[in-house]
Parts: sequence; C-alpha cells; structure tokens
Amino acid sequence: MRPAGEARARVAIAYQGEPGAFSELAILDAWGSTARAVPHAEFADVVRAVAQGRVDFGLLPVENSIAGRVASSLAAIDGSSLYVVGNIEHPIRLCLLAPTGATIASLRSVESHPVALAQCGAFLRAHPRLEARPVFDTAGAARMVAAAHDVSRAAIASSRAAELHALTIVRAGIEDHAGNVTRFAVLSRDAAMRPSALDSTRPGVMLDA
Repeated sequence: MRPAGEARARVAIAYQGEPGAFSELAILDAWGSTARAVPHAEFADVVRAVAQGRVDFGLLPVENSIAGRVASSLAAIDGSSLYVVGNIEHPIRLCLLAPTGATIASLRSVESHPVALAQCGAFLRAHPRLEARPVFDTAGAARMVAAAHDVSRAAIASSRAAELHALTIVRAGIEDHAGNVTRFAVLSRDAAMRPSALDSTRPGVMLDA
C-alpha cells in the first residue's frame, strides 16, 4: 500500500518490450492516464519486478487468436509465485514498417517478435523473398530498423511504433485474419491486490474473482 501522500500516484505496471509494444498499448487502453507502463526486456524480468514490489502489477501476453498460447510467457508465470488477478483482451493490428523510401520491392528482410511473425504467415508466404528474422520485441524491431536507415529492412509492429521511430507504414493489417486478439494476464504478488483503476465494464477486461 502506498503512503497517504502518494494516493494519487499512477499505478506502475510492468510489461515486456519497449514503448510502442502491444503490451504497452494494452496498458494504455485499459488503464489510460492512471497507469505508468514500465518496460522490461524479458518475460522473467516482468515477473521479478512484480514479485520484488518494484511495480504494482505486471502484464504478460498469454494467448493470441492466431498464434495460440505464448509458451515462454506462460512458463514465466507458472514458475513464479504471482497471482493472475485479471485478463485483458486487446486487438492486434500488425503493420509492416520501414524507413522512408522503402517499398515492398526494396525489402529483403522483416524483423519482429516470433509470436508476431507467426500471426503474419499468409503475408510472409506471399512474399517468400522476405527473410523473417525473430527478435525480442515488435517495438524493438522497429527501433533497430529505424536506426539502420536501410530500405531493405522492415519490421512488423504497431502503428504507434511507426510514429515513435519515424517509420513509414508500407502495409497495414498484415495479420492472417481480422479480429486478431491477444489475451494478457494481469499479475499481482497478492491475490487480494486488485487492479482497481482498471475499468471492468470495458469490453475485453475481465477481473478474476
């Protein structure tokens, strides 16, 4: 519990990835301005941050409607002493991002998190010359592509990642089917510690009993 003087402080929520990641978007959508999204490199880092009390909650992806269960995230949760106190379903719209001047014809590789790549199987099969390169995060892929200034490299990430890194959206909505959704688990070190700022009346938000 926070001291009385900090009663209005934003709730701190750990997520895996960098700003612009879909986990961050899920936090911003569900909590709005009441939350402070705290990025971490690995799923296990999110679990540790919650367990050690450095944040109030954690948010990890557990299942995608196209790619299925997120095994490494589930393993991090199962190997911890944390409680799942809620779930959030967030729509996932994947975009092909590249530096200004890039075109489908100029691209030779595409980078993203393995789960995001798995959600774009039809697009990748339709463009077999594109080498799919798995990296740790969708937004991280966007950052690296932006830094390279190479019109042969692209990333699969969110439109927010395109804005943050001044990338062009070469193709939007490249996920395998419309209605693509990821379910995220809200993690707490205390089963009774509820994410009270979360609006349980919002579609896609489920607080566990």
